[in-house]
Amino acid sequence: MSGLGELDRPESPTGPKAPGAPCPARSEQAPSPATTSAPAPETAADRKPAATRRGAADPVKALMHRHRELCQRAVDPLEIAAGLEAHGITDRTAARFRHRDVFSLAEEMYARASRDGDAPPTATPAAPRARADWALLTLLPGTLCAAAVAAVHLTHGRSRLFAAAAGALAVALALRAALRRGPLSRPDRTAPGRATTWTIWLVVYALLGDGLLDSAVAGGPDTLPTGTADGPWPLTAAPVLALALACAPAAWTAHLFTGRARRKLASSRGLEDFAAAVRPLLLGISALFLGALAVLLTLCAAVLDEPAPYAETLTLGALLFLARLLTTHGFTYAPAVVLTATAALQAAALAAVLTSRLPRCGFLATPVETLVTAWGAGTVPALACGVAALALLVHATRKLTRASAHAPPEPSR
Repeated sequence: MSGLGELDRPESPTGPKAPGAPCPARSEQAPSPATTSAPAPETAADRKPAATRRGAADPVKALMHRHRELCQRAVDPLEIAAGLEAHGITDRTAARFRHRDVFSLAEEMYARASRDGDAPPTATPAAPRARADWALLTLLPGTLCAAAVAAVHLTHGRSRLFAAAAGALAVALALRAALRRGPLSRPDRTAPGRATTWTIWLVVYALLGDGLLDSAVAGGPDTLPTGTADGPWPLTAAPVLALALACAPAAWTAHLFTGRARRKLASSRGLEDFAAAVRPLLLGISALFLGALAVLLTLCAAVLDEPAPYAETLTLGALLFLARLLTTHGFTYAPAVVLTATAALQAAALAAVLTSRLPRCGFLATPVETLVTAWGAGTVPALACGVAALALLVHATRKLTRASAHAPPEPSR
């Protein structure tokens, strides 16, 4: 046992002891054979799990720590899934956390947060219900617009101008109130931005633009608009009235889209499955809105005894509807850019015709005059709004099919 003691004893820093040097007491430096052999298996067994815990940290716990606020305010695993997806975590990323998809990862995070007492009691998020306040508000713009059009047709001279100005102001205020409540309202309730300015321009162009463009191509305009459809600068009130009345169908289709999308979010088991289920829903509600707008345009044109410009009205309606749908789900940049580009294109067409009257600038009006001569003045807004609406539809099929687009809004602080 002397050899065993020498092997267990650490070597002195100054080198090995001389053979004749006395050794310290063995009771302190070298354990007995019984104590040497017994603790060895126990020590190895005790150290192995500790090393495992230190070496392989819990990845889900680390993820919960990074998204602590999300886990604390979530009332359902679906809200956590939407939040994770908004932060760039996909089904492929979830595999690194040993889960098949983001939804199962969110379920574990929600369950663990609930066990730790960091989450409120479970409450299944229900689809938003229709409320009488916003339902009535969406009818107000169309009602006031109809009253304003009737007042313009029944008055003359300066009274007609006052009636048109008062009607435009009333419709603008009613539309603002309708867009601040219900399914067409912005989640952050911020002040209107530049998209509102260009939306007003597009609506005003639908009222006055075709008559001004026709008159400009013919060498005018020589007088101001008289407020009638048969004047030298004719007004087309049917598209504007149809768009104002379509505020109600837009709100109901947006409400339908939000409710159905949240139900599909509850039944989906992956981000790709959810996107595949929401994409036809988005196309369906867009077609439903355009069908309602076409019916309203037909009725308005028949009542006002005006032609029904289906192409430019439907493309403008689709553009405004998709822009508002994206805005209500938090995607405001693309709608603002597309609306600005569309309004700028329409303004450029008018400016090109008017600028062509300057010396050596006649070539500027050639493209616009060719379109107007071949297919009419409505071709310019129809092409501009059609291309813009198609671009927003492609953008919407990418953004509105994400789970994060349908997550409940964060509570205000």
